[in-house]
Order: sequence, then structure tokens, then C-alpha cells
Amino acid sequence: MTDRTESDRKRRRDLADAALGVPPRLLPWSRDGKACFLSTDGGPFSFVSRLADDLEGVQLERAGDVQEAADRVLTDPMSPHAEVRYMAIRLTESLREVLRIAESRGARIPAPDDGDGEGDEESPLPAEGRRR
Repeated sequence: MTDRTESDRKRRRDLADAALGVPPRLLPWSRDGKACFLSTDGGPFSFVSRLADDLEGVQLERAGDVQEAADRVLTDPMSPHAEVRYMAIRLTESLREVLRIAESRGARIPAPDDGDGEGDEESPLPAEGRRR
């Protein structure tokens, strides 16, 4: 009998998820510039999925704060070059995070049924359907 490596186990989980039609979830963080994905049988209620939801909330809130600060800096004609550059860097970071969140959430939006108009109730994203 052979021992399975962690990569073998991960591959098997990914194949099982793909067979069930559940793609891995894009997480709101990266490692060494590479995207991180979550493959779990716990779905939107797993610990890591809830952690990702919470981090997305923090990132979105921070992006709003950065945008407000950028408004103040950019509307002041006396803002020093270094301050404007700093805000551009922070805005770029926030935009990168928000785009990753949008991509992740967009991938989790359920496909419409058959388009006949019946039962077109708005369904929340899986990760947003939970109660706190």
C-alpha cells in the first residue's frame, strides 16, 4: 500500500468537487503573488470559508476608508507629491483586493434555472446566506 502525499489528497478533493459541480473558491488572499483556492466539503459554512468572508468584509471596509482618504488628498491642490503617490499605492492595493473579491463572489453566483420567470427569487451568494 502506498502513502498518499498531501498533493495527492488535494487533487482527489478537487476532482471530487469538480464531479459535484462545486468549483474551488477563490480566496481573498494570495501567497507569493499566486491565487489561493479553497476546496472543502464544508461549503460556505466551513471555518476557512467563514474566515474568507470575514476578511472580505474587512478588505471592503478598508477600501472605503482608502477611497475617502484619497478624495481628501486629491482634492487638495497643495497635497505633496509623496502623499499623492502613497494614496495611489493604497488605491491600487485596494482595487486589487476588491477585484479579487468580485471575481470570487461572481464565480459563486448560482446559474439561473431555466429562464421561464417562475421562481426567480433572488438567491443570496452561498457565503452570504448564513446568519451571524
